[in-house]
Amino acid sequence: MTLPKQLQNLRIPAVGSPLFIISNPDLVIAQCKAGIVGSFPALNAREAEGEPIMLEAWLKRITEELDRHNQANPDTPAAPFAVNQIVHRSNGRLERDLEICHKWRVPIWITSLGARAEVNAAAHDCGGIALHDIINNRFARKAIEKGADGLIAVAAGAGGHAGSQSPFALVQEIREWFDGPLLLSGSIATGRALLAAQVMGADLGYVGSPFIATNEANAADDYKQMIVDSGAEDIVYSSLFTGVHGNYLKPSISRAGLDPDNLPESDPSAMNFGDNREKPKSWKEIWGAGQGVGAVHEVAPAADLVERLAREYEAAKDATAALIGRG
Repeated sequence: MTLPKQLQNLRIPAVGSPLFIISNPDLVIAQCKAGIVGSFPALNAREAEGEPIMLEAWLKRITEELDRHNQANPDTPAAPFAVNQIVHRSNGRLERDLEICHKWRVPIWITSLGARAEVNAAAHDCGGIALHDIINNRFARKAIEKGADGLIAVAAGAGGHAGSQSPFALVQEIREWFDGPLLLSGSIATGRALLAAQVMGADLGYVGSPFIATNEANAADDYKQMIVDSGAEDIVYSSLFTGVHGNYLKPSISRAGLDPDNLPESDPSAMNFGDNREKPKSWKEIWGAGQGVGAVHEVAPAADLVERLAREYEAAKDATAALIGRG
């Protein structure tokens, strides 16, 4: 199946995943100008009561700045951007945020924690596409049945909320029945991993944790350095902090006074993604990251990270072609 136009002509087959708290207009604009899809969670745009709506301001800035870039660089236009909507019942802002995204004709809508037909319909009504993130084949089928255009397979090793299935198994099962847009999330931190995702059957890779350690990211300096200093063995998979299993940096858990090797399970009913979070330490002090952090060796501009991924991707393609040629 031909990819929708929003996912074509990227510099490399990559989407910068929406990082809670961390993704902001600076990061999204840098990602898009570098040639990959940039994204942010709508809930990152927060305002105090009585203040102008922040999501509106963010979308205005991103849209206008990318338009200016495209007019000045017609031969190398920016990639489109995406907005992530948490469609869980706890998100009291959802209806308002959908209206704003529809008004600004957001080109790519990413939905999480529940597939809803009306959200997909809103995306289509303004010319956008809807991608839904899933952790297993059953949820994948439900998402497509409700009108999603594509899927984001969140496999074991992904940062933040993540599944437990091997990417080999998850992609294989989805590709047995679905030939539409498929992204793979889970330790995609190098250009070689991007190519491997395509070889497995995905169309694009979903890159998250490496962008935490970029200049533009809205993350504490300690958080960025912890990404640089950590490896796969420093990642803990737990449901304690939000009620949904996710991957977190072990040193941040220890700093919060908890034993990362003996964490209790959490009640899923405690999950809250609204403005009044029941577990304020999650994301702010307990820092999410995926198992691919071992590939991150410095804090750098987002454009430099995309450049590294592009070099590695092309080198991996050349090496693969040579390997096939030796047959």
